[in-house]
Amino acid sequence: MAGAVSRVGYYRWVICGLLFFAATINYVDRQVIGILKPTLQAEFGWSELDYGDIVFAFQLAYGLGFLVAGRVMDWLGTRRGFALAIVLWSLAAVGHAEAIVIGEHVQPLFTAIGLGYSVSVTGFLVVRFLLGLGEAGNFPAAIKTVAEWFPRRERALATGIFNSGTNIGALVTPIVVPVIVARWGWYWAFVLTGIVGFAWVGAWWLLYGPPDRHPRVSAEELALIRSDPQEPQRRLPYRALLPHRQAWAFIVGKFLTDPVWWLYLFWIPDFLHRNYGLNLAGMGLPLVVIYLVADIGSIGGGWLSSRLIGHGWSVNASRKTAMLVMALAVVPIVFASNVQHLWVAVALIAIAASAHQGWSANLFTLTSDMFPKSAVGSVVGLGGLAGSIGGMLIAKVTAYLLQTTGSYVPVFLMAGFMYLIALAIIHLLVPRLEPAKIE
Repeated sequence: MAGAVSRVGYYRWVICGLLFFAATINYVDRQVIGILKPTLQAEFGWSELDYGDIVFAFQLAYGLGFLVAGRVMDWLGTRRGFALAIVLWSLAAVGHAEAIVIGEHVQPLFTAIGLGYSVSVTGFLVVRFLLGLGEAGNFPAAIKTVAEWFPRRERALATGIFNSGTNIGALVTPIVVPVIVARWGWYWAFVLTGIVGFAWVGAWWLLYGPPDRHPRVSAEELALIRSDPQEPQRRLPYRALLPHRQAWAFIVGKFLTDPVWWLYLFWIPDFLHRNYGLNLAGMGLPLVVIYLVADIGSIGGGWLSSRLIGHGWSVNASRKTAMLVMALAVVPIVFASNVQHLWVAVALIAIAASAHQGWSANLFTLTSDMFPKSAVGSVVGLGGLAGSIGGMLIAKVTAYLLQTTGSYVPVFLMAGFMYLIALAIIHLLVPRLEPAKIE
């Protein structure tokens, strides 16, 4: 077996590794503000509604950027498109350090249109919006890369592996950020995490190329990559995608379940601080545990459906069985807000976060199961827009609930059942996961 793998080659997994590190950087840059929420609220006097609006700005830009990013990746190709996206979001990530200066310059414009935010809130609204625009390019580019570099039977595993980088990013952030803040302050937390993306762009530019022209890809590996029936390469407008229920299955899945992940990312540090009194240093270990377990789920979810396919199950049965397992594993989070012991709450959240990542790996893979490679980036972009709209709604709802009740009970109650609802709708729309018939 080892000899066979050696003859075929493994460079596609090097590409998968680059996608993994891009996802890691993506989540470090977006999560820093969640870790610093108690610190920034104390320094600038933000209300829950202020913070909710800052999160809302990111989600709004992320959704708009996702819609454009899918088309950009289909038009420019993954090499140039991915590099452009990471340069943009890295500039915005570093820009958080100068949010106050930016706010001073921009606040008069906000005041002129009736937005009476403080200088600090204004500055963070602007940089979070710019970060969202850039970060929107990550998943359309990564999913398109997987479709180009992997045969169908390996795509869920490859997606799970690169998607696990999101958990590594979420895991690294609570370890690194408190150390930086303790030594140099929150300003440098944004600068030092933000500049890492530029190093990734250099590696991407040196190592990436189309598989059919890449000098590191053997003829045997290229044959494996191209082992699925060849698809026509053509650019498809959104009007050619939206009439298909396959597109809506993915869109609905993202709309209902992406907001739950945003909840974990932007509010779990606050939950730990509010319910258990943890400070910036004290919340590091619980967050590391949550995202380490989530990382296992990301790879495990992709592995499970790929394993079932390898045992002769249909793609339809394999994907949906894996998604059902993940949806059921989320449900116990409804009890997290009422438990007295910190580590019981951490365990419930960790299992739910892990299940989300396993769900997400399979949900993303549905696009390449049902659409030609030339349309994958655009379909993922549409789903990303839907997920961001859902994230915008949950940002407002969560901020309102916390401002008025101070309780996470209704928030976790919503989170617990979203996946089962989403899976039921997906199954109704695509009972057999048949490919979309695009004329």
